[in-house]
Amino acid sequence: MTRARRTLLLLVAPSLALLVLINAYPLVYAAVQSVRDGTLIDPGDYVGLENYRETLTSPAFWRSVRFTLVFTAVGVFGSWLGGLGLALLLRTRIPGRTVFKTLLLLPWVVPVVVSSTAWNWLVATPQSLLPSLVHALGLGTPLFLADPAWARVTVCAFKVWISVPFMMTMISAALTGVDRSVYEAAGVDGASRRQQFVHITLPMIARSTYISWILMTIFCVNDFPTIYLLTGGGPVDATTSLVVLSYRTVFQSFQVGPGVAIAFVMTLSLVVVSLALYRQIRKAHV
Repeated sequence: MTRARRTLLLLVAPSLALLVLINAYPLVYAAVQSVRDGTLIDPGDYVGLENYRETLTSPAFWRSVRFTLVFTAVGVFGSWLGGLGLALLLRTRIPGRTVFKTLLLLPWVVPVVVSSTAWNWLVATPQSLLPSLVHALGLGTPLFLADPAWARVTVCAFKVWISVPFMMTMISAALTGVDRSVYEAAGVDGASRRQQFVHITLPMIARSTYISWILMTIFCVNDFPTIYLLTGGGPVDATTSLVVLSYRTVFQSFQVGPGVAIAFVMTLSLVVVSLALYRQIRKAHV
């Protein structure tokens, strides 16, 4: 080992040690807890893969999986489409573009507890603003947080609303690297706006798109406050995602092993999805 490599290793060692202490130890401890039948205080006895078997055969687990998939798909692609549209709009020469862009960032920068409180004020009861408006239009009185179907729609819409600014920022940054002369040359060659979008814009932002999908997938699967602050996982478990189910299992049912097993299944799924999207990043040529 050369002197330069030894010096580099010595400089990096404190950071590596800190990362191991912060991340590796809790991960290993959680892995041990997932194969035991203990509580938050007592580690309990070793039970092997029984907690995983119990988790994977539980109807509540699979209901949570279905909602998590829907919540994640809507959160990722809904926010991406919204962010793409806004990024393309801000690329044009509209008046007040800087102020408009700053206002669009508010849902992302405002703490989620503040945003969820505002949404509760808007939709929580039949007397809230949005249900009252719908009722005034003669369309009935939807129970946005009390009806299972409407609760799912509301939670997904809220996630898209707070995530669009993130996607808009990612795509806007990618679009700044696209030279306008490329579009001018394509226009001279007779390419329509749709063809320019499909064959120039999308390939040019492909890497940024896949990276944002990876990040947003992780954000959605691990999103506890958005769901818990709006609905608490209800009504009748209609909006219980895997992370909410894991929380309930550990801190309300005091079943640490099964709860941690759910978390490990989530982690494994995220690793698989992230690796698949990472392969797409490597295939992107731009």
